[in-house]
Amino acid sequence: MPLDLDFVRRCFPAFAEPTLTSTAFFENAGGSYACAPVIDRLDTYIRRLKVQPYGAYPASREAGEWMDESYRRLAPYLGVPDDWLHFGPSTSQNTYVLAQAFRRRLAPGDEIVVTNQDHEANSGVWRRLAADGVAVREWRVDPDSGHLDPAALARLLGPRTRLVCFPHCSNIVAEINPVADIVAMAHAHGAHCVVDAVSFAGHGFPDVAALGADAYLFSLYKTFGPHQGLMVIRPELRAELGNEGHYFNADQPRKCLTPAGPDHAQVAAAAGIADYFDALDAHHHPGAPAADRPARVRALMHAADTALLARLLDGLAARPGLRVLGPQTPDARAATVAVVPDEPTPLALAEALGQRGLMVGASHFYAVRLLEAIGIDPARGVLRLSMVHYTSADDVDRLLAGLDAVMAAR
Repeated sequence: MPLDLDFVRRCFPAFAEPTLTSTAFFENAGGSYACAPVIDRLDTYIRRLKVQPYGAYPASREAGEWMDESYRRLAPYLGVPDDWLHFGPSTSQNTYVLAQAFRRRLAPGDEIVVTNQDHEANSGVWRRLAADGVAVREWRVDPDSGHLDPAALARLLGPRTRLVCFPHCSNIVAEINPVADIVAMAHAHGAHCVVDAVSFAGHGFPDVAALGADAYLFSLYKTFGPHQGLMVIRPELRAELGNEGHYFNADQPRKCLTPAGPDHAQVAAAAGIADYFDALDAHHHPGAPAADRPARVRALMHAADTALLARLLDGLAARPGLRVLGPQTPDARAATVAVVPDEPTPLALAEALGQRGLMVGASHFYAVRLLEAIGIDPARGVLRLSMVHYTSADDVDRLLAGLDAVMAAR
């Protein structure tokens, strides 16, 4: 059964919001719309359960139970036990804390590998460890395509490689990197792998255990949920890294890597993502076994993305004056397409499209190193067109027509 877009959109209140009815949303890589179950849970929690959780009285106990439910419900969609999940204020914050935990366990001369394809959150925090004597090796993209070649990584790995940090896919070139193969290569050299999945997870939660990553991070506000970061980390690595929280919480795994503590209400609301995924599967596959639900939901979202990408990439290829970054085929990339126009500037183009109700982004999107590597001025940036499964084919056609109109007017 193909994706029922009418059903999907009924699950997102934004599509019924009067101020948005004449718009088409292409800034999903910056933050997706929240699904109704997340909004409902957040509203209920704040009205009825906004107390200190895990206490002695009924409201407090229930507040803790709502938080626990998010761990329990999201874990199967990621293919891991719930004690692998750690919530934090954002992915940038989670990565920063993770880097500080690693810092104390790396000796001068130990080596880490970073890329220039990453969002700065999974690059800068690791590069700063050079101040402690850690050798930082850069896995560089191809300057023409932005591609990360695994063969180039193999030449960087050695007996003192301790850590390899890379994205599941870039937020600019959007090529999907072969995570499992890269992880296996790093593990063969005794190195851990930290994977930034912020630009990937909104297109379908993967089976993280199957990928083999030691730490896998993404942002729930880009996966139809609240503004929290989620880190999936193997318990043996968490135990090795020790405690970054208050000393008296060292025996509480959920607090070891969240020193400031997450937002209780937003953690509780995150279970709404699982509510939505459950409803999506039940609508499209009534009566199907629950055990296979994560794979079915992933496949539904992937199929919708692929069709949208094919339509957009074909349309952009037929329009002169636009350089499309990343792979030109939909099966090799996520549904985020960065474009470099000859004229006007990306920001001017985004503003003109915005006046037509087409919501797109223009920036360097924290990928300054990548843009510099492929010859694009980060100050000028790119125009970014990002879709998820609730985007419609009509939205894509409207965007292409808007590009034609705006560029013709120049």
